[in-house]
Amino acid sequence: MKRIYDFYRRPAKRNYTVSDLRALKRSGRTLSMANPANSDEVRACVEAGIDLLTVWPDQLKDVRDIAPYHFTGVGASWAQFGSDDELIAHAYEMMRNGADMYYTVRSFDVMERMARDGIPVQSHIGLIPTFSHYSGGLRAWGRTAEEAMKVYARLKRMEDVGVFAVEVECLAEEVLAAVNDKTNVVTFSLGSGKAADAVICFIADICGEASEEDKPPKHAHAFGNVGRLHRQINLERVEALGKFHTEVTAHNFPYPQNNVRMHDGEQEKFLEALDKWQPAHI
Repeated sequence: MKRIYDFYRRPAKRNYTVSDLRALKRSGRTLSMANPANSDEVRACVEAGIDLLTVWPDQLKDVRDIAPYHFTGVGASWAQFGSDDELIAHAYEMMRNGADMYYTVRSFDVMERMARDGIPVQSHIGLIPTFSHYSGGLRAWGRTAEEAMKVYARLKRMEDVGVFAVEVECLAEEVLAAVNDKTNVVTFSLGSGKAADAVICFIADICGEASEEDKPPKHAHAFGNVGRLHRQINLERVEALGKFHTEVTAHNFPYPQNNVRMHDGEQEKFLEALDKWQPAHI
């Protein structure tokens, strides 16, 4: 555990620092990375020993409460902010709130502005789902030498503007294996092979839960079957609700043991008083 000051100059500790991640190059080590969507998943990542976390902004408080020492990236979707100034202001807000890096797929100019100010910037190469219109849909990248060189050129341009890390999504594994040691940018592989500095997967895919796609993508691998448990929970929930409905409409529920009773002898006194009651204003 490393003692640091976070980007808001508060004393803190982290399992990995920016320097540690850069040092992964040529070290032979690969870290794990996941994207918890709620506090339960954050706890599960911590207990399972996941190294790095990436979350959406509204989850950052939970992460810093539950996993205060985990290196955690936060970011914004491409269309979340209308202007570059708004986006950069958001990046500063996230860094003030305890983020360790900031993800964006906006322009090189924006990336350079952030990096120049000292924000560890994460971006994206290979398949970028937000821009899948331009590539004719969701598909693998770098399967030809020409396209692989275009991806490499983009990576080097990011390096030139100061980008710290990139998610490498659905890039041919041979390409990442060839270029990973030719860049100082830290790489997070999502479906791009094992040559990266860290490998990231979506928690839903790892745990065998429902994917946002009709069918899990090629790079998804289920190490568990949490989806089966969710389905079982739903079946039992529906069964319980059905029994409740049946018993209520049959005038059987609440059962005697679920009701509150008056103390002994009090019912008679109450009924007698009720019969004699008259409005006070008559």
